[in-house]
Amino acid sequence: MKGKCSPEEWQRRVDLAACYRLVQLYGMSDMIANHISTNVPGEEGAFLINAYGMMYEEITASSLIKVDLSGKVLSKPDFGSLDYGVNKAGYVIHSAIHAARHDVACVIHIHSWPTMAVSALECGLLPITQTAMRFLKIGYHDYVGVVLNEEEKESLVRDLGDSEALILRNHGAITVGKSIGEAFNWMHRLELACRSQLAAMACNTPLSKVSQQVLDETWNNYQPGTRRPYGLMEWPALLRKLDRIDPSYRD
Repeated sequence: MKGKCSPEEWQRRVDLAACYRLVQLYGMSDMIANHISTNVPGEEGAFLINAYGMMYEEITASSLIKVDLSGKVLSKPDFGSLDYGVNKAGYVIHSAIHAARHDVACVIHIHSWPTMAVSALECGLLPITQTAMRFLKIGYHDYVGVVLNEEEKESLVRDLGDSEALILRNHGAITVGKSIGEAFNWMHRLELACRSQLAAMACNTPLSKVSQQVLDETWNNYQPGTRRPYGLMEWPALLRKLDRIDPSYRD
């Protein structure tokens, strides 16, 4: 696919393939399920997403499928007799967010066991660690079944609002970012916050509480304009990590 798209799209493909590999590497994948997408530079309404049927460790820059907001496939490689397409739930979730949030370059959706466990708790994500405090204003979306109905797009976007993260009740989680590196950073931190909460709750002892003033101040420290964008420093280092392990994501 490298010679069949712009240099800007190719670079975005490489970064997105890397994100899939990293989600797998950090234990947040679910076989062929879930999805990560990114918009295509210079092509309004077009985004790249995984071929439904491939494991995350198999995904490469060339294997990604380009679709538009209506679900039309704009380009994809020749998968032979397998003829992979796009997961319907993936299309509904990602097209809804890309259409509504023009500031978003990347959307990540996972079903890791920590995010699923916290999504099933009535209390949701608790701000009991510094990592969790960055999600002080995280959104919640009630479960109404597998996300196949396009009518759910409106409530999904409304519940995400202008936040960077959304807990899908009884389901999993979504993070978004202005870059692929930023979205991955948010998801990595969210998953870590969920793991930490579950470990603390499992101890069956009272949880240490932090004052609302400190919570608000800590949350503000993680907001745009207060610090550098997430992923700016981490992403190149993560790519070096992948290159040491297996650089085939670049193919």
